[in-house]
Amino acid sequence: MKRTDNFSKFVVQKKNSAIKEEFRQEKKKWKKERSDAIDLKKAEKRKILNIAKEKGHAPIPESAGKMPMIVRKQDKSMPLNKYIAHCGICSRRDAILLIKEEKVKVNGAVITEPGFKITPEDVVLYMGKKILPEKNLVYILLNKPKDYITTVEDPQGRKTVLDLIRGATGERIFPVGRLDRNTTGVLLLTNDGDLTQKLSHPSHEVRKVYEAKLDKPFSKVDFDRMLKGLELEDGFVRADALGYVDTKDKSVIGIEIHSGRNHIVRRMFEFLGYDVKGLDRVVFANLTKKNVERSKWRYLNEKEVRLLKFMNSSFIKKPKAV
Repeated sequence: MKRTDNFSKFVVQKKNSAIKEEFRQEKKKWKKERSDAIDLKKAEKRKILNIAKEKGHAPIPESAGKMPMIVRKQDKSMPLNKYIAHCGICSRRDAILLIKEEKVKVNGAVITEPGFKITPEDVVLYMGKKILPEKNLVYILLNKPKDYITTVEDPQGRKTVLDLIRGATGERIFPVGRLDRNTTGVLLLTNDGDLTQKLSHPSHEVRKVYEAKLDKPFSKVDFDRMLKGLELEDGFVRADALGYVDTKDKSVIGIEIHSGRNHIVRRMFEFLGYDVKGLDRVVFANLTKKNVERSKWRYLNEKEVRLLKFMNSSFIKKPKAV
């Protein structure tokens, strides 16, 4: 199937040399930022010494080494919902629901406030079982197939994405965000509560790219409307990029979007009068399904995890100039 240049940014895979160069540039940038921060700190110390000399104060001897530091007692407490996420039970957002449903006890008492501070000495029980923060963090990329629910367990007994990765880890992991039952493609699963919060929170607007198969050709008029923006029932939204995947079949559309609202891609097309027959997520943040067949999975490598944790600017929506 021939693909046009309009959609090439979504489907062309980078060479290994290009990927390595990106990592080198990221490392170089990080080293420069660290060096600049050190230089700035030294300059501030020199400024303090010069001011002291001007006021006639006794200079601090060089043998004293670093500037005197005020030692503060470290606060090792954390909010209850964050603690639960670190235990690998669920995301912070889902933990709020568990707490409000009175499923969590602290030192024998039911706590319903998600912001309740937990210290290392506290005993936290979830559904009657003691829980502790995960020490071994796991990151798995799954190429999700159809007919699987994006959840840890399903009361109706339907197949879940965890059925596809059984045996991958002994840790309790959970999916980051959700894909509809009939939506396929890139899905991240982890027990890293902090990362899950960053990637799931709407304010971060993480980059996502989908390939949509429609019930009829997508017209040029609707193409322009989607780029300009649509006013849905829950607010304004627009595609960041759009393209025809196949020059001969204009019912297959590539769409890049940062919004994290539920079913947002399907709802955008339905608003314009189209039925989405198939939806595949090909990119999530800096992750793609390259070399991962449908229903298969792999562990993320160290560099991928680092880029996700630092929320690399290439997959975060940039604010528009005023």
